[in-house]
Amino acid sequence: MADTLRIIGGEWRGRRIRFPGKGGIRPTPDRVRETLFNWLMGQVPGSRCLDLFAGSGALGLEALSRGAAHATFVECDRENAARLRETTKMLAPGRATVVEADALAWLDGRASAYDIVFLDPPYAAGILAQAMRRLDAGGFLAPGAQVYLEMPASAGPPGLPPGWQLHRTGRAGAVGYHLARRVKESGK
Repeated sequence: MADTLRIIGGEWRGRRIRFPGKGGIRPTPDRVRETLFNWLMGQVPGSRCLDLFAGSGALGLEALSRGAAHATFVECDRENAARLRETTKMLAPGRATVVEADALAWLDGRASAYDIVFLDPPYAAGILAQAMRRLDAGGFLAPGAQVYLEMPASAGPPGLPPGWQLHRTGRAGAVGYHLARRVKESGK
């Protein structure tokens, strides 16, 4: 069984993307993606993006459609990762990397600095705070990086690592979504 998502804007606006409908994947809702990319409008073109806990790849694909120079997708499910490889090879050859790995374990590896990071882990896993700390400590954030955080709206605003600032916040039904900025190097 496969599900679809729709690209909201940019080069592939209106295009439907198929992804495996398994593993509890819940793509970021259209309305939330529209708001998020309005917030990021000036930062996406030419940026390097990381879609950690990629799932359907909705956020990274949206960024590529809107002119991101490169997106890295990290997804632990083999079938989801394979579908993302097919999709990015077709739509954005040379502009995407798909890594099949556990996202937290991947953050223990060699760092590359990203301008925009999308963090939308499985809500029930309770690993958002751990992922933020590892991103910050591991050198994955470029100066002034923007980090999108998605979590249950009932949890309220996220606790952020030192040197991060909550820039925007919104709610759509049960989804709480936030945009944080790294305002200074942690520990400095």
